[in-house]
Amino acid sequence: MLIYSFTEIIILQINSGTVTTATKILTMNINCIIIDDEPLAMAVIENYVQKISYLNLIAKFDNPIDAYAILQKEAVDLIFLDIEMPDLSGIDFLKTLSKPPKVIITSANKDYALEGFELNVLDYIIKPITFERFLKAINKFPRENQVETQKHEDLQKEFKETVKENSLFVKENKKMVKVYLDNILYLESIKDYVKIFTTRKSVITKQQLSYYEELLQPYDFLRIHRSLLVSVRKIEAFGATSVEIEKKELPIGRSYKEQVIETLNKKLNIS
Repeated sequence: MLIYSFTEIIILQINSGTVTTATKILTMNINCIIIDDEPLAMAVIENYVQKISYLNLIAKFDNPIDAYAILQKEAVDLIFLDIEMPDLSGIDFLKTLSKPPKVIITSANKDYALEGFELNVLDYIIKPITFERFLKAINKFPRENQVETQKHEDLQKEFKETVKENSLFVKENKKMVKVYLDNILYLESIKDYVKIFTTRKSVITKQQLSYYEELLQPYDFLRIHRSLLVSVRKIEAFGATSVEIEKKELPIGRSYKEQVIETLNKKLNIS
C-alpha cells in the first residue's frame, strides 16, 4: 500500500550517494518491481532504486509472464518495464493489465514511445539510463498521484451526492434515468459508453466502466473482464471461465481469472 504525505514542491538532495528530501515532504514507500531481460540494465536500475530511500524493490523478473503472480498478490505501485523481450513484449504485457500500477518504460528503442504514452505510462526512458534521468522520472510519481487522489475524493463526493435511497440517476440522451442499485445485473463497456443491464430495463450512458467500478465497489460489484462489471449478488453460477446471471453467460477475462475466482469464493462463502 502506498503511504505518502508531501507539500507542493519536491526538492531532492544527494548525500553520500543516497537521495533524501530537503524538507519533510515525503513519508512514502513506493513498492516497485523491475521487468527486464537484460541483466546489465536490470542491475543499473536496481542500483538506482537502492539510492532512493522511499523506493522499495520487492521483486525483479527477466520476463513479464513471471510478474503476473506478484501483481495479483502484492501491492505494486510502480513497474520499471523493458519493451523488447521474448514471448511477450512490455507493451503487450501492459495491455493485459486491467488495473496497471504506474509504469516507467526503460528501453533502448524510441519507436514505442508514442504507444507507451497512449497507455498512460508515467515516463519513457531511453537506455543507457543516467541517474539524473532516472530521478526525473521518479519525481513524476508523487505529483501525478496527488492529482489522482483528488480525483478519487471528488468521485466519492459525487457518488454520495448522487446515490439516494439505494438508487442513482444516469444520464441517457437528454434525460436523467433513475436506476435502483438492487436491480442492476451487470454493466458492459461499449467504446465510450456503458450499458447498464437491470432486471427491468437497460440504460446506455456516456461514461467509462472504471468510473462505475470505483463507485459501485462498496455495493458488491466486481470487474470480471475489461468490458464487464457484475453484481455479485446476481450471480447464479460461475466457473473458471464465466459467470451466469439471469441465464446469461458472461466471460471472465484471462487476466482477471485468479482474482475473480478468489473474490467470489470469499464473498459467496465457498470453501
